[in-house]
Amino acid sequence: MTDDELLSTLDLLGVRLIFADLPPDRDGEYRHDVRLVRLRPGMARRLHRSVLAHECAHAVHGDVPLSDPHHAERQESRADEWAAQMLIPVDDYARAEALHAGHVEAMAVELDVTVDLVQAFQRILRRARAERTSRAWTSVGG
Repeated sequence: MTDDELLSTLDLLGVRLIFADLPPDRDGEYRHDVRLVRLRPGMARRLHRSVLAHECAHAVHGDVPLSDPHHAERQESRADEWAAQMLIPVDDYARAEALHAGHVEAMAVELDVTVDLVQAFQRILRRARAERTSRAWTSVGG
């Protein structure tokens, strides 16, 4: 998914995007109450597109801030996984993994995303593998 496609997704959801100074620990944020994504200006391309996709995921899911840290972390993981699926084609991931022998930082540079999104993509792959294994054992035993 390109930046333009992410911006079109936000537009379809009625969400505005602005660039604004944010607290030092934040590169972006989604405010569901005002249908707004705020991004830190001047981010490097890899970080910008990763944060844009992550915040777009929050908008797609209608996420609101959560006080329970466990649920908040699950919400953040879901946003990273959505962003990873949108930005990392499976064939490109496989090629980057082979080219860089699984070195996550190098793969992130190759895929033009953050390390967090490569790790999120890897979680998705592990779950898919576990589900296939579980189905195979179920069909053998059934």
